[in-house]
Amino acid sequence: MPRDQVHVHGHVPLPPEQVWQVAGDFCAAWHPAIREIVVDRDARGALIRAFRVHGEDTLYREQLTYRSDSDRVLGYTHLEGIAGCEAYDARFSVAPAEGGGSSVLWTATIRAPAVRLGQIAEGTRAVFEAGIAALAVLRVAPAPALQPLPHPVGSTSMMVDDLPRLALSVTPETCGRTLCLFLHGIGGGRGNWLPQLGQAGRLMRAAALDLRGYGDSTLGPRQSTVDDYCADILRLRSVLGADRLVLVGLSYGSWIATSFAMRHPELLAGLVLSGGCTGMSEAGPEEREAFRLSREVPLNAGQVPADFAPAVVKVLAGPEADEATRQALHASMAAIPAATYRDALVCFTNPLERFDFSKLTMPVLLMTGEHDRLAPPAEIRGIAGRIWDQAPHPAVQFEVIAGAGHVCNVECPESYSRFLTGFLEALPR
Repeated sequence: MPRDQVHVHGHVPLPPEQVWQVAGDFCAAWHPAIREIVVDRDARGALIRAFRVHGEDTLYREQLTYRSDSDRVLGYTHLEGIAGCEAYDARFSVAPAEGGGSSVLWTATIRAPAVRLGQIAEGTRAVFEAGIAALAVLRVAPAPALQPLPHPVGSTSMMVDDLPRLALSVTPETCGRTLCLFLHGIGGGRGNWLPQLGQAGRLMRAAALDLRGYGDSTLGPRQSTVDDYCADILRLRSVLGADRLVLVGLSYGSWIATSFAMRHPELLAGLVLSGGCTGMSEAGPEEREAFRLSREVPLNAGQVPADFAPAVVKVLAGPEADEATRQALHASMAAIPAATYRDALVCFTNPLERFDFSKLTMPVLLMTGEHDRLAPPAEIRGIAGRIWDQAPHPAVQFEVIAGAGHVCNVECPESYSRFLTGFLEALPR
């Protein structure tokens, strides 16, 4: 099928945050061509705008496929309305311009029969140019102040007795049958998630799990594998009576969540990955072995995680972390038994596959801290782009938690919770 690309670049005198305040609203009728617009969602909760333009009766429908408020970028795909169009994928971005104002870039990749391709491209260019011209003369009211987060719901501790025993914090049952399950990092525990657990519990039932050997959970009878963790998730799904899951992971927990998504995509209503995603799944054998051996040095010398927790916190914490946050990170690390830490290291450095992002059929939110040394924004942004490219029907969001280090949910719990609850609110429950 013939293919063409349209690139339109323009300058807007307003600062980027004001341009994004208007143009970043995917379903706002700010473009002068739009006569009416209706907000819709597909069965997964992905955002769709249905609109008509002046002088036409045609109904156009477009789905938001990518969003980043942090980067001021959105992507969308055409669903219906453009006659003869085989595929139409567009990207809109706003960045600071040299000398002040904003640089706006609007692009589209179009596939259509040759007889229609030029016409569609010409019409697209006209639409993009008119939109940027309209942004250049906008008068934007100040953004409303952020409202305080709603009061969180409470949670109770629960034990699932068997081998291994699993401990979790659980919010009360709701009318839906979707469970939001939080998975902590290799140096954490379920307590790291309490602020997010209380917010998620307002929207659906939520639970934070102590992974095998952490907190009040026990290790299994043999070395843990990622398949064991996936089996634990299935077990909790059954015990808590959930039909579908939203997995929320941090670092090691993100790797486990993605591994589960590779095996059971049909069970996931959503996937939230923070502070990493691929883990060691894309590292070679030598890199994985070097990683494991370097982390095992203090264990082999007879130390326990409490002994080297201060050094770990220096790597995990961002430069803006206060003393209370550093103490919380230290406490999480210090509480881990040496056998559990070794078990997790061996599991993490023996991945069973390289992830195939074409299996991700659910909406995905990726987050990382601005100062994350282990999963820096550039790396996670790249993974978000790969999911956007490879997922069959992408609905991807990427955000950077300003001021945070690796354990971004602990360092900046309110910012993390705002992105998380915005994502959860859009999901069908």
